[in-house]
Amino acid sequence: MTEDLQHLETKATLSVAETGEITGLAWPFGTVDLVGDSITPGAFDRPASLPMLAEHDSGQTIGVWSEITETDEGLTVKGKLLIHDVPRAREVADLIRQGEIGGLSIGFVTQSAQRHQKGRNITALSLREISVVKTPCNPGAAVRTLKSAIPASQENPSVENEDLALKADPKTPANDAPVIDLKAFEAVKSRLDKLEAKGNRPGAPAIVLGEQPERKAFANYLRVGEARMDAAETKALAVAANANGGYLVPPEYSAEILKLLTEMSPLRQYADVQTVTSPEITFPTLLSGVNAFWTEEGADMTVSEPTFGQVKIANHELSSFYVASNKVLEDNAYDLEGVMSREIASGFAKVEGLAFVKGTGTGQPRGLMTAPGVAEIRTGVAAAFPASNPMDVLITMQHSIPSFHARSAVWLMNRTTLATIRRFKDAQGQYLVTDPKDGGVMRLLGNPIVEMPDMDNVAAGTAPIMFGDLSGYRVFDRVDLSILRDPYTLGTKGQVRFIARKRVGADLTHADRFVKLRVAA
Repeated sequence: MTEDLQHLETKATLSVAETGEITGLAWPFGTVDLVGDSITPGAFDRPASLPMLAEHDSGQTIGVWSEITETDEGLTVKGKLLIHDVPRAREVADLIRQGEIGGLSIGFVTQSAQRHQKGRNITALSLREISVVKTPCNPGAAVRTLKSAIPASQENPSVENEDLALKADPKTPANDAPVIDLKAFEAVKSRLDKLEAKGNRPGAPAIVLGEQPERKAFANYLRVGEARMDAAETKALAVAANANGGYLVPPEYSAEILKLLTEMSPLRQYADVQTVTSPEITFPTLLSGVNAFWTEEGADMTVSEPTFGQVKIANHELSSFYVASNKVLEDNAYDLEGVMSREIASGFAKVEGLAFVKGTGTGQPRGLMTAPGVAEIRTGVAAAFPASNPMDVLITMQHSIPSFHARSAVWLMNRTTLATIRRFKDAQGQYLVTDPKDGGVMRLLGNPIVEMPDMDNVAAGTAPIMFGDLSGYRVFDRVDLSILRDPYTLGTKGQVRFIARKRVGADLTHADRFVKLRVAA
């Protein structure tokens, strides 16, 4: 056992991602470094976390090693470069991707070792830090993965060995490692703890990204309001068409809400969605097409007169709100943007999803099930499907729309109706609904099934199933999502109300692409 536990020694493979996640092999077992030392399996104390330094410089803490594991191959490590907080960490990540840096080097204190003619066989040690270096002391120690687009030729770089250049104590024997200043090292650990806490805070990187000032400003607006924002932050936001001072959300934030919205209300995901700039859209529809006629030689051609109609789609306001306490907003130690996304998406999905299915068209979009002109197939049995061969009505539906649209059509029904349909079998005893394969979707008679929670259940007089090409349903977004922060209405309760609004219109434009099942009364 080494008496002086202040001695720090280095040894050390490496890779990194756009998110800063980094993995590598810090020490390969069965190898000897340039000074003749080897480390036996089981020698590492494997602490829960370690500081990540650049070139063993205690003033350049660039990340945290959070997983330190011994495998048959050696000491494998996984951590995160603090690329959103430390400029040097971003530089190191870029150098790894470019192949300029590819090694790891460990700093440790020897606790037990057996000396031999060419060096030592270390059987116990205490890890103190692991550095990202250009040339590690052990040629086999290198960065393995950086989760980003690294050229194949650089995925497993091979690098030279490196000795640690720390502050050497003149009293240190020549055959021992240099002495590290423990006081300085503790200062580094303290700084690392603060950076690690900041890095582990959910949503923090998205707020501090310097290259996205509008997102940082918007997050600040959510927490403290417009009155406490500086001029630069206010300028970074786009002011919405809201007389009360609401702000348009940043594109990334809006995209995340839209993603959650489509997951909860799937019709928007399949419909024809467009962005418009006028309060009302007049959409032409072809009621009857152009016909061709056989013409005798010398005879006059027969005129064909297509007829057109119009569908006027108005934009309606969709809104939702949720309430947060001032304390929660001020403490700021949680994923505020994530909470906002989920709350707003949930509120919008409920209202929008219902309107897209059953909307009346007055003050809200017109829904698929209430739009006129859609053909109907009836079950012929009161409040149920035919008992003898229920699949007959489904096959009739499938062949009730043109083949061109049937190829891209989907079945729409709620989960309760789907449970009934999944029990139907053909003459050979095979289920009509096939289970998804390789991440696909359930299919009925070959066409995909889309669950619509707001569809009717199977009951007398209801329409629980629709079959059609959803490109025939149009959604027009007029005004992007904006957020109004209202600290006054609930101010006496110490709460802030966040009001979200947007304008959207929708209607069925091609009724000939759909057919619905009507249960007999």
